[in-house]
Amino acid sequence: MRCLAIIFFLGFFATLIRESKATADEKSIQYCPMNQRAVMGSIGGIFDQSSRVGKEQAIAVTMAVHDFNRWSHCSNLALHSQDSKGNSARVVSAVTELVNKKQAQVIIGQLTLQEATLLWDFDKVAKDIPVISTVPTATSPPFLPSQPPSFIRMTTDTTLQMQGIAAIVGQFRWRRVIAVYEHSNSFSADSGLITHLADSLWAVEAGLEYYSAFPRVVSQTNPQKFIEEELSKLRTKNIKVFTVLQASLDFAVMLFEKAKKLGMMNKGYVWIVMSDVANLLDSVQSSVLLNHMQGVIGLKTKYLDTSDSFRTFELRFRRSYGSEYPDEEKYSSPSIYALQAYDATWALAKAIQKSEKNGLQNSTNLGNSILSSNFEGLSGIVSFKNGALLQKPVYQLVNVIGKSYQEIAIWSPDEFGLSEDRIKGDGTKIRIGHEYAKTWDLGTIIWPGGQLTVPKGMELGSTAKPLRIGVPAKGAFKQFVNVTFDQLSNETTITGFTIQVFEAVVKRLPYHLHYVLVPYSSSYDQMVDEVHNKSFYAAIGDIEIMANRYEIADFSQPYLDSGLVMVVAVKPDTIATKILVLKAFKLSMWTIMAAMTMYTGVTIWLNEHANENPDFGGTFPQNIRTMLWYSVTVLSFANRETIRSNLSRLVLQTWLFVTLVVTACFTASVTTLMTSPRNKPSIGDIDYLLATNAPVGCNGNSFIVRFLIDALHFRPENIRKIGSLSEYPGKFESGEIKAAFFVAPHAKIFLAKHCKGYTVAGPSIKLGGFGFVFQKGSPLAADISEAILKVTQTGTIDELEKHMLSFSTCSSSSTGGDHDQGQGPDGVGTEPFFVLFLVSGGLLALASLNAILRLLKKHLDNHGFINGRVLRWASLLLARAFTKSGTTLLRKTPIIQRPNNEINMHRNELEPDLRAIELATNVLS
Repeated sequence: MRCLAIIFFLGFFATLIRESKATADEKSIQYCPMNQRAVMGSIGGIFDQSSRVGKEQAIAVTMAVHDFNRWSHCSNLALHSQDSKGNSARVVSAVTELVNKKQAQVIIGQLTLQEATLLWDFDKVAKDIPVISTVPTATSPPFLPSQPPSFIRMTTDTTLQMQGIAAIVGQFRWRRVIAVYEHSNSFSADSGLITHLADSLWAVEAGLEYYSAFPRVVSQTNPQKFIEEELSKLRTKNIKVFTVLQASLDFAVMLFEKAKKLGMMNKGYVWIVMSDVANLLDSVQSSVLLNHMQGVIGLKTKYLDTSDSFRTFELRFRRSYGSEYPDEEKYSSPSIYALQAYDATWALAKAIQKSEKNGLQNSTNLGNSILSSNFEGLSGIVSFKNGALLQKPVYQLVNVIGKSYQEIAIWSPDEFGLSEDRIKGDGTKIRIGHEYAKTWDLGTIIWPGGQLTVPKGMELGSTAKPLRIGVPAKGAFKQFVNVTFDQLSNETTITGFTIQVFEAVVKRLPYHLHYVLVPYSSSYDQMVDEVHNKSFYAAIGDIEIMANRYEIADFSQPYLDSGLVMVVAVKPDTIATKILVLKAFKLSMWTIMAAMTMYTGVTIWLNEHANENPDFGGTFPQNIRTMLWYSVTVLSFANRETIRSNLSRLVLQTWLFVTLVVTACFTASVTTLMTSPRNKPSIGDIDYLLATNAPVGCNGNSFIVRFLIDALHFRPENIRKIGSLSEYPGKFESGEIKAAFFVAPHAKIFLAKHCKGYTVAGPSIKLGGFGFVFQKGSPLAADISEAILKVTQTGTIDELEKHMLSFSTCSSSSTGGDHDQGQGPDGVGTEPFFVLFLVSGGLLALASLNAILRLLKKHLDNHGFINGRVLRWASLLLARAFTKSGTTLLRKTPIIQRPNNEINMHRNELEPDLRAIELATNVLS
């Protein structure tokens, strides 16, 4: 017992020491000198004692005046407080009384700019009195004049919080929002909140769908009933993202209790609260948080709550609040609003003291002195600019979980986005907005209903009242939409390619779509009219996007490209059959084969001629005939010439191998051509149909009937309306129609089922494509279009289309609507034989070059012998000429005598030359 007594005494003594310290700016107590008189000042306080914020601020201001008077013995400030009870008229009357009767030099408390404007209109004296407003939600309505210098806000502009709400909406990609707020006074409901929110949402490509304003709780006799009725109306809306812009704590608690009762705190809903509610979560009973507010997220003003000065203030505040309101003692922690009121009181108290010391006691100087304040208080830096706090707040994004809440991100107006630096610990910040595309994973958030995935935030239709979407019940092509009725189970089943595409697209929407498909038995145009008349919210099917339809309804992005095509019967192509063999190879193949064959024959002849093979000799014309003949007979082994050169044998064997491979391919190509149908369209183009007044067929329920008449100028009596796909072949065979007109996707279905005997003829006329129909101005049209693009890029639509056509046994070209259908495969080109031609051609080039060089060498050798004989002829000519002209000279020249036998031998050798010289001489003479 003695130890416990000692511990209790030490604790009590420590508390007394801590309470004796100044908590405002942690300075020592100032004592008033003997020659200085005490400063006398009067402060008027206006607080709504029926609200949690008013209670906290009243106690905080009282504590601040007490602390200031104790800190400065030269001051004796008096506080005169009035309870406004949340009524604007009482606010005006209370301020008038404080100024005129209590001689208040400054007013502090919960005054809005609207109330201050009304006050200044009624009381000219109060117009110059400085007013420090501590209202949690501070806005400047657009219809009021600019804020006068005497009105000072101890809060920042609510526009910053609207940007924070928009940052949350943009982060989670919600498109539309519903706003809920409580009137702050008895004046107009338009306090600028809605305008600021709408502008901020626009910056993140979102919008305000609807807003609901509630009267103050204290002004209603049965506020719970009114709240429940309004929430029941909001529950019918498609939007599931709600933001509470402005609310007292009592209103917020009632709101969430009724929302829980109406099922609006279940999965799929989102609730975002502003700081005037989030800042008071510590004051909310844990049972309310656990039972009615699970999953709520909000922006809570961040401040330093770990300093010694704050802990001392918190201890004293809880004691004062608990003694004043014993029923709320358990939840008596101060909020940021109490800290701001405490700091504001210190600011005006110092301003009064400063004005008294300087002898400037008028209201203008007092207001300027307050605006010049610059110190660090419990709520942060207290400094003003343009009549409001200069320091921009930092907000915590908190999530109500269990009996408390946890911080999941940080947001600041300087960073238009959400930051997770507290969670990650790396200081990384991100930006979310219209110009920013980067996103951030904020970790696990527990949403209403215990949902862990981000709610889509919007629902179109409901389980009780789904959207009615029409589908064609009597379409000619059941592969797109097939409506069947089971009499045993009394159920209607709707299947088909279009239904599968629509289901895949709906899964890509950022919200839930509750719908029911309703079969419609009339024409497609009438079904579009039903959408226009709002009998259907939308219509899906193989519906063509047309200009006249677009005038009365909206269409989505086309999910299938389309065009009007003409399908006709085919007939045998007799001309193509007669030249079938020539089509086995392409012209380039025939050309290179002929060139290579001739080149091979020439090369072999050159080699054999260079080897002096007598089979390749003869006169020049004979040699030409030999080359050509050998080039032809080498393929059939009918040549009679003997080959002696090994190089010729190598060239010949290589070429025979090439021809063997080419022959095999030629045989295969001819076989393919002979087994393929050689058909062509029975009708070439539309002009022939118009000129001959030929009857044509089309789907009687589609736009094609009107299109053929208006655009292509067919006569109505020449158009046969056909109701089902199976009727077309019979109409063709009986001659009732000569051609059928389909949109391209329908033509694929027809040709997939009847690929033999029919083909597409003429050009395709471009159309808008298949799309989904919506009412004019429907927001679903744009969202569906975006989802169609996403599904298309994943290849889902292509896969579904292939599955739709998988029943066909025809080739892909037959079902594709190609205009060359029935013309058979193309001939073989040179590409498959490129390597063979390259090797054979290279070998031929080397062999021919070798033969040419050998022949040239032989020619040069023969050319040297002839030159010797010519020299001898020239010598004899010169000798004879000299003999005739210079007989006298020759006589004087001694003659060398030779033996007769030697002379005869030389004469015999020169006899041919002499005859040639004699002949040349005669020619010259």
